[in-house]
Amino acid sequence: MRKKYIIGSILVALMVGAGYFIFFFNSKAPEAQVYHPSTKPAEQQNTPNVSTPKPKTFNKKLYSLDDPASIWVVANKTRPLQPKSYAPSDLVSVGNGQRMRAEAATALKQLFASAKTAGYTLKSLSGYRSYGTQVSVYNNEVKTYGQAVADSESARPGTSEHQTGLAIDVGGGGCGIEDCFGNTAAGKWLANNAYQHGFIIRYPQGKTSITGYRYEPWHIRYIGAALATEMHNTNVQTLEEFFNLPAAPSYTN
Repeated sequence: MRKKYIIGSILVALMVGAGYFIFFFNSKAPEAQVYHPSTKPAEQQNTPNVSTPKPKTFNKKLYSLDDPASIWVVANKTRPLQPKSYAPSDLVSVGNGQRMRAEAATALKQLFASAKTAGYTLKSLSGYRSYGTQVSVYNNEVKTYGQAVADSESARPGTSEHQTGLAIDVGGGGCGIEDCFGNTAAGKWLANNAYQHGFIIRYPQGKTSITGYRYEPWHIRYIGAALATEMHNTNVQTLEEFFNLPAAPSYTN
């Protein structure tokens, strides 16, 4: 019996000793490296392949460039209106005896209100002109200045933006339909802010070889806020350049 007791005690002692040895060894051994998903090398992580969304491309075919009723119609010396006698059906007053198409008139009202808030007063000087009116305007220019000069600043009947009801000549700051308008505070404000209301300076400085007309800081054209903003953001000043149309420095006939 005593022998069994001694053997049992030895076994218990060995087991206790082994336990202490295992505990001591584990406490000294380096911790096993466990990778958290956030700390794994990039090539080992199972991160979904999420691509950056591509920016939307501006739809240049949203509206017609040929339909005279379209707000994007491009009328110039080589692109006469079809028909040449076109007349809008939704003309409304924009003050001072002038008219524009309804959508453009609403935008002009908002443009003038913004100018007023900024401390400038703009006024309507020459809006819609019928085919017949443009005949008189152009012929008078030719009679007064000669055809070469007339063609640099006045559209032949059937090619005028004024006939679309989407263009208007404005003035302010002591200048009307004059070169000085571009140098007035009102003119500079208009050049910088017209796009916010869907207008552009249709015949900008340095673009005569593209548009066919000399610089006219007073002549603004309604094209809608989306297109005007896109042209502003991409720094493209003329419709001919934006839509990759041929330059229009002279008439086709």
